[in-house]
Amino acid sequence: MNPHPSPTRRAFLGLAAATPLAMTGALSLGAGTAHAADSAYAMAYFTESPNGTGTDYGLHLAVSRDSLNWMPLNQNNPVVTPTEGALGLRDPFILRKQDGTFVVLATDLKGTDWSYVSQYVHVWNSTDLHTFTGYHRLKVHDMNTHAWAPEAFWDAGRGRYALIYCAVNGSGHNVIMVNYTTDFVTVSAPQVFFDPGYDVIDGDMAVGVNGVNYLYFKKDQKLVGARSTSLDPGSFTEFSTPVAHGGTEAPTLVKSQNADTFFLWGDTYTPNGVFYAWQTADMSSGTWTALDQKTYTQPVNSKHCGITPLSSTEYDRLVARWGAPEWNRLKSYNYPARYVRHSDFVGRIDEYPFDPYTDSLWKLVPGLADGSGVSFQSVNYPGRYLRHYAYQLQLDVNDGTSTFAADATFYRTAGLADASWASFRSYNHPTRYIRHSDYVLRIDPVSTATDQQDATFHVSY
Repeated sequence: MNPHPSPTRRAFLGLAAATPLAMTGALSLGAGTAHAADSAYAMAYFTESPNGTGTDYGLHLAVSRDSLNWMPLNQNNPVVTPTEGALGLRDPFILRKQDGTFVVLATDLKGTDWSYVSQYVHVWNSTDLHTFTGYHRLKVHDMNTHAWAPEAFWDAGRGRYALIYCAVNGSGHNVIMVNYTTDFVTVSAPQVFFDPGYDVIDGDMAVGVNGVNYLYFKKDQKLVGARSTSLDPGSFTEFSTPVAHGGTEAPTLVKSQNADTFFLWGDTYTPNGVFYAWQTADMSSGTWTALDQKTYTQPVNSKHCGITPLSSTEYDRLVARWGAPEWNRLKSYNYPARYVRHSDFVGRIDEYPFDPYTDSLWKLVPGLADGSGVSFQSVNYPGRYLRHYAYQLQLDVNDGTSTFAADATFYRTAGLADASWASFRSYNHPTRYIRHSDYVLRIDPVSTATDQQDATFHVSY
């Protein structure tokens, strides 16, 4: 039996932009500070997919302008991988330190061997998330139990960073532990940070929100919050209404860049992990409203994320360093859990996640019949394109004929159901648009509101 049925993740909040906190006079975590209008965000995560084709236990990065829709970097490949311990990581977390540079923390575990025990966490330093230096494993306790889901925050009163993680101590259940450090090389002796008397895991902090500190964690497959006006161990008290979408873990708190709104991310903890998001305009209320899945998109195969604010300049430099994806995914407007894919060479929309996940990756290339249009080239079958045949979309080999080129060319227009999304009009049947019907893709005339929704897609990553 898995002794840690939901071992996992931390989320996190760093500073509100690229300026070191010590220079801004702001509070120590981004959750409590205002963001510049051009703020952006970085996400750290590892990857798993249902049958493992998209699984990798290295550090992955994605970026976002709004903290809701994410673009993987480095073609969704890892930017660095541990070279000690289990040779893999879970639950990566990024903290912007007081000097404006970053520290990366992660669980020492590759895969799902829950019997593996490590009293260490992975640590890297980085000035800009372009290069990662000073890699080492940091021992945080001597107990015969794993250290899960490390996170850190600046404790101004102590003048040190608090490094929190979950472990089974003498109580017999998971609690959140803390060590204090100035350099993430040596740490103080561990002590219990939060033990409400029941199993808790995946602690995530938001420090200094209107004078209150918030700790969110997993309890009974739900996300729950505690709060305190102090950062002292033992001072936090549970207060919020639990939220979940199925079995949910890995809470991640993010402050909106545009308003006094907080987002709470959670991750289903099966191998088929899906992120869900909630929002609140008042952290002190402890109540959250689920967001429509149309409003957010996770990086493909991402698991147990951590999110930290960036400046717009840092965003641009990260994209320049690691590169934007060479492919896109298309999300359905009225079935936003489903993405355009091919299956047995038939065009469909299917619920994420699935394998091979590469069935849903497309290169949107200049139209084969008209360069001002677009054609959908398969990533995993690069000689094949989506084309219509008897009005149904299928993935066929380009035979070089003008008929094939015409059948595989579409004009991208403003979304028929939402102008910020996209619709695709057939080149050689200009009264017809790509739409789904019983989850199968076709080209049909569009007349009703339902037709318009069926024919609207979000071009994302």
